[in-house]
Amino acid sequence: MTNKKFISTAQDVINLEIRALQKLKKSINNSFNKAVNKIAQCQSKVILCGVGKSGLIASKIAATLASVGTPAFNLAASEASHGDLGMISKNDILILISNSGQTSELKNIIQYAKRNKILLIGIVSKKESILYKASDIKLLIPQVTEAEGIIPTSSTTSQLALGDALAICSMKYKKFGKLDFKKLHPAGSLGAKLKTVEDIMITGNKIPFVSENLKMKLALKILSKKKLGILIVINNKNKTVGIITDGQIRRFTEKNTDFQSLPVKKIMTKKPIFVEKDELAAKALSVMNNKKITSLLVNKREKPQKTIGVIHIHTILQSNIS
Repeated sequence: MTNKKFISTAQDVINLEIRALQKLKKSINNSFNKAVNKIAQCQSKVILCGVGKSGLIASKIAATLASVGTPAFNLAASEASHGDLGMISKNDILILISNSGQTSELKNIIQYAKRNKILLIGIVSKKESILYKASDIKLLIPQVTEAEGIIPTSSTTSQLALGDALAICSMKYKKFGKLDFKKLHPAGSLGAKLKTVEDIMITGNKIPFVSENLKMKLALKILSKKKLGILIVINNKNKTVGIITDGQIRRFTEKNTDFQSLPVKKIMTKKPIFVEKDELAAKALSVMNNKKITSLLVNKREKPQKTIGVIHIHTILQSNIS
């Protein structure tokens, strides 16, 4: 087979899966809404189970649900009838995934769910199947053409897409936001991307505050001591009224030999740029790049004129944020 032929085959497989997803998109109905409501309102666990390739899909959907705030895990169908059914409690939701809905390993699980009145959501392609008939909420996936007519490809793609949709809709129902997501993803590159300004900002005594009436001679000593290259100017109510940078000082001294006797407020730049503490650090870096500055002042939304921290571009880069 030539390279060109491989490309053609790959495109054929992808086209089959695209058509499967298009059919799935059109099939979404009120049963999907019911499933989302039940999953989002579940006060216990969501347990997913499938056999073979559908079992692998179940594992991925469980992981996605768990990552967006819905406690979930995958139950191995082969182990369920050998004691693992005990992992399922009456307040759980059970999601069974099977293309045919007739897989023998699922029958004992279905019976257990019915006996114990456990909510059963079936993701299945055949209406005449045991799983479809037994499910409390039926998520019917349109029957599709598999690669080479038999290889589970289009069907598993549809199962995966439906599971992703359930997870994202449940997340939106629960108003699970970026900060919630961050708590469950503290490590790796994703954790770095989700770091907030508050996670890496400079706080407390390290912040170079100066009074607006302080003479520049004393202000320069604070600038040298704090080593941030900036001074944050506050009034007698501790509200931030300006900022002075070391670059600004250098430019000013070129024109004014007596600047050390001047009060800070005569030199400062008014209306410094703030970023809220809950903003992503990556967004703060973008602001710095756009404004061509190296530091941002940090505030709270409810107190916009009070500086609670400073975020410096070096700190952001050291945290592997880009």
